[in-house]
Amino acid sequence: MPLYSADALILRTYKLGEADRIVVFLTRDRGKKRGVAKGARRPRSKFVGGLEPLTQVRVAYFEKERRELVNVNYSEPSCSPLSAVDPEALGYTQYFAELLDEWAQEADPDERLYRLGAAMVEALAAGVPAEPLARYFEYWLLRLQGVYPPHLVCQHCGETLGGTGNDAAVLISGGHEFTCVQCSPRGGGLRLSGDALAFVSGARNVNPLRVSELRVTPAVMREIESVHRALIATHLEKELKSIRVLKDMRRRIS
Repeated sequence: MPLYSADALILRTYKLGEADRIVVFLTRDRGKKRGVAKGARRPRSKFVGGLEPLTQVRVAYFEKERRELVNVNYSEPSCSPLSAVDPEALGYTQYFAELLDEWAQEADPDERLYRLGAAMVEALAAGVPAEPLARYFEYWLLRLQGVYPPHLVCQHCGETLGGTGNDAAVLISGGHEFTCVQCSPRGGGLRLSGDALAFVSGARNVNPLRVSELRVTPAVMREIESVHRALIATHLEKELKSIRVLKDMRRRIS
């Protein structure tokens, strides 16, 4: 069996037998992989600290042709969200990892997707607030996958969207286009204020380490969250498990 080594992001793990783990990880150059980390659940395992969700690692694995699972030899962490100072960060790492897992394809390289995930780890470790970072991540993930609707002009009349109003744009039910309020179906869709659109537009032009410069209120965050969650649910056709965790976390904090 050939031995491969790669930069990777740990997406999730689950138990296998009494001492092992199945590991799902996203590599920079060979796409998503699934493998067995033998002995990973033992107290003195060589994998300690290297299999946490969204940890950026250098991984080595053996891969045999026509085998679904690879054999993970080692996983050495290089950047971990466990070092984040934001108390909400750990809840969001599960969310980011689950979204990457849902969109990444088995053995199909997508360096842009890998770089987006790696940038999230680095931003969390650098202390960037988790919630605005999540809205940034959702925007770029949806955009990279080609499912974020154009949001600069109304898709019906061509008028520029934005301004300072509370109803600057409407996401039509089904999540396929933004329109101005005048062109939207009466009572339908999710509405975005001018401030929410300004955040989305700003996300196009800043790197994750500068997300906190896009200043928005908690109410605006909720607007963007609702729209992004609707887009995600439309294209995945389900709600993510980690969203329930985030909701519980938010209730405890409030």
